[in-house]
Amino acid sequence: MNRYIVVLLFLFASTPLQAQDKIILLLDWFVNPDHGPIIVAQEKGYFTKAGLDVEVIAPADPADPPKLVAAGKADLAVSYQPQLHLQVAEGLPLIRVGTLVATPLNCLLTLKDGNIQSIADLKGKKIGFSVAGVEEALLTTILARHGLSMADIELVNVNWSLSPALMSGQVDAVIGAFRNFELNQMDIEGVPGRCFYLEEEGLPAYDELIYVANPDRMDKDVIRRFMQATEQATQFIINHPQESWEIFKGTAKELDDELNKRAWRDTLPRFALRPEALDEGRYSRFEQFLNDSGLLKEVRPVSELAIDLGAR
Repeated sequence: MNRYIVVLLFLFASTPLQAQDKIILLLDWFVNPDHGPIIVAQEKGYFTKAGLDVEVIAPADPADPPKLVAAGKADLAVSYQPQLHLQVAEGLPLIRVGTLVATPLNCLLTLKDGNIQSIADLKGKKIGFSVAGVEEALLTTILARHGLSMADIELVNVNWSLSPALMSGQVDAVIGAFRNFELNQMDIEGVPGRCFYLEEEGLPAYDELIYVANPDRMDKDVIRRFMQATEQATQFIINHPQESWEIFKGTAKELDDELNKRAWRDTLPRFALRPEALDEGRYSRFEQFLNDSGLLKEVRPVSELAIDLGAR
């Protein structure tokens, strides 16, 4: 009996562990609380349990990740729903396979105690922006609801320096600021801001952060396991917000500060509780909005923009 046990143990020990599937995931920017489920899934071992070896990479240029996925240089990228519509229209082989942050974060940001107390006050004022195209369409819609047009304001490209441009007086408002970051950053610096929320100003709601893949190259089973691991991490974050924050900030010294702490708190309720789940109406409405705004020449079916890998 003992001899057989020894033989079996030897055979088991000499059998190589099952190989894990490698995933290269490109973030949209440097690691921040928006990426909470990804980092927690990594730290809690959920990816490993799902048979995945996930390499998380922060890009040098936030415009690169979708292009690299389209070119087959990475498996997944964190991106933005509004940009996805335009990129697909441009011919990039991309499709939404999951959601990370399920509400808009973008807002029209002004100084709380400044001279802009309503959107109508923007007439004759300067508005800073970072990304041309989508943000101009958003502004056009917002302004129109208050009797203004793009001719009534001056657009200023402030690159990625949104809140500094606003606080320094270079511009009177900025579009593209994230409500979970810039508002907290300004408050910490003693210059409180005011957000006008896009989804309250006539714009269709959308998923701020999504996962995109190349539909011609992706391994659906591997990506499905990735989404299930991030769903498990999201559930842990919701159930244990303080413990998950400790895990997150412990991964890098620069994350342990007041701004990230506040952003973590404000981002937590916005994480997609069902990352795989797809709201087709949301993508259909935003596609139509961009078409009506003149940014798209035709309206594509949702199936060319997004899929639900969990649907059977």
